[in-house]
Amino acid sequence: MTNRALRLLSRPALAAGLFLGLAAPLLPGIAVGQARAAAAAPAQVQVLRQRITKADELPRFSYPVQGSVEALVRDPQKFAAFSGAVQRDTQSVLDRYDIAEKSTHRQLLNTLAQAALLEERWDDALHLADEIRTLQEKPAERLLTGLQLRAIVAAARKVGNRRSPEFAAEVGRQLAAALEPLPFLVVRNDIQGAKASAEQIGEGLAMGSVRNVLQPVADRSGALSSDLAPGVISTRYVLEYVLPLKEVFAATYKAYLAAHKVDKPDIWAARDAALPPGRNFTPVKVVIWDSGVDTSLFPGRLVERDGQPAFIAFDLEARPSASPLRPIPPALLPRLDALQARSKGLSDLRSNIDSPEAAAVRTLLSTLTPEQYKTVIEELRLVGNYQHGTHVAGIAAAGNPYIRLANARIEFGHTLLPDPCPTPSLEARTTDNFARYADFIRGTGARVVNMSWGGNLRAYEVELEQCQIGKDLRERREIARRYFEAHLKALTQAMAALPEVLFVASAGNSGNDPSFQDAYPSGIVLPNLVVVGAVDQAGDETGFTSYGPTVALHANGYQVDSVVPGGRHIAFSGTSMAAPQVTNLAAKLLAVNPALKPAELIALMRQTADRSEDGRRVLIDPKKALAQAGAAL
Repeated sequence: MTNRALRLLSRPALAAGLFLGLAAPLLPGIAVGQARAAAAAPAQVQVLRQRITKADELPRFSYPVQGSVEALVRDPQKFAAFSGAVQRDTQSVLDRYDIAEKSTHRQLLNTLAQAALLEERWDDALHLADEIRTLQEKPAERLLTGLQLRAIVAAARKVGNRRSPEFAAEVGRQLAAALEPLPFLVVRNDIQGAKASAEQIGEGLAMGSVRNVLQPVADRSGALSSDLAPGVISTRYVLEYVLPLKEVFAATYKAYLAAHKVDKPDIWAARDAALPPGRNFTPVKVVIWDSGVDTSLFPGRLVERDGQPAFIAFDLEARPSASPLRPIPPALLPRLDALQARSKGLSDLRSNIDSPEAAAVRTLLSTLTPEQYKTVIEELRLVGNYQHGTHVAGIAAAGNPYIRLANARIEFGHTLLPDPCPTPSLEARTTDNFARYADFIRGTGARVVNMSWGGNLRAYEVELEQCQIGKDLRERREIARRYFEAHLKALTQAMAALPEVLFVASAGNSGNDPSFQDAYPSGIVLPNLVVVGAVDQAGDETGFTSYGPTVALHANGYQVDSVVPGGRHIAFSGTSMAAPQVTNLAAKLLAVNPALKPAELIALMRQTADRSEDGRRVLIDPKKALAQAGAAL
């Protein structure tokens, strides 16, 4: 389980969408995504495009980079040549292939739209924004896609000088006018995220990723692949459009939110069903397969071995670890409380809460220098990993005095670049460890396992590129496929070998289809595995949640409050937070009726769920499910 190949599936406010349809792979690193190509000129000849049903089927490209990537971003002539090559190849992909997954199609169009704005090809930019909007599948994204872009284009045509105060003011007026008629409760969460991102962004945050993620790859290989090259275009877009307008964007979103102080309805309180203590219910053992659990926060509700909380752990080298939590370097321990306060500040920003912690982290990130970037972002990632498993455990255990938790810890990487880099021996140990986790799960007698993490094939390729492993794109692709398939096979076999255990997996936070992306565990199909997508407190699909044929249930994954190591409460978002809601329900059902098998549990939760009219959401109803299982609460 290497640095990039697996990742936790909470969604920190730092990574919230920034451009409402023109998302840039910027904040704590460069997101994995395919490249894009030339301007959106209408095709003169209709050609039969090849159907693409897997991301791995798309072509890869490589772009030479000599010297400084920052200079490439800032120098108009150098950037124009680089951007032109990326646009050409991206357009060739769109022309030649019929991409089954709309999310990947949108990513490609996003890069082209950013490039069109940078070249002031206003009509092309508008055309691309409209095309992206037609590919949106979620109501909020369909309404909001391209709003900033259209405001920019309208202001440029009316005012002309993009550097003038009049231009900025006109962008604000155009954006405010576009927002006003929108249904507030549909778009509120996305607007809160856009406001938070606008408040956080600064040149250091933008250029820090260039210096610390892209530059090392370019130094080692003299090129950037099509997985990383769009980051160059996104960064220049931030410098040219986002930073000059950040105050306008933040103020416009703030005013819009202030004018519509309406809370979304909370459907979950009425559906909640806590099990009362002292009943003749069966204790149910649940494994939290995650980044580690602070078991001191769950007294009396633990699986024990020899009088100690049961746990298994492996470190970043895939070797056995004696630490039940992600180790914090000694130098950082005195600052741990302050680092956790930063996590709370990020969460408060995402919720539009003007707390002291939010103010502090907003100032920190917006004034960050490129030199500070690596330290600050890696510390945020480290503390996020440290908190994640405990937060998940708190959600899984809520309202259930009969749950008994066991801790299966994975040590996820937190560095901007992989450390350690993949090697055959590391990947072999990682593969073997899946069977060791399965033995641990079997030994605890667990009935449910929560897995709020995931990986995908293309992430392996990016990690290999960052480590300069493989002489070219083709060899990296072959190595990545070999490692990925070994891990996928081992994980699938581990779960299949425990047919009496229900595995609950997060769908993912990339807004895509796990099957198309070759993702695991969310793309695996087994009778004892259920994959969970995220909705908000009103049951509306979150902008980040992944979707597709393997996603069988949906639960609250938006700003979910839970405990973190030490006892502080913080609200996090992500499918990481939705999956343990289903784990929570499954454990309660088993406490009431321990005879239920995994397939029966899944069927019961689906039968008692509410299906949305569009068929995209299957919202769990714990109260109904427990009543049908025979619980008299």
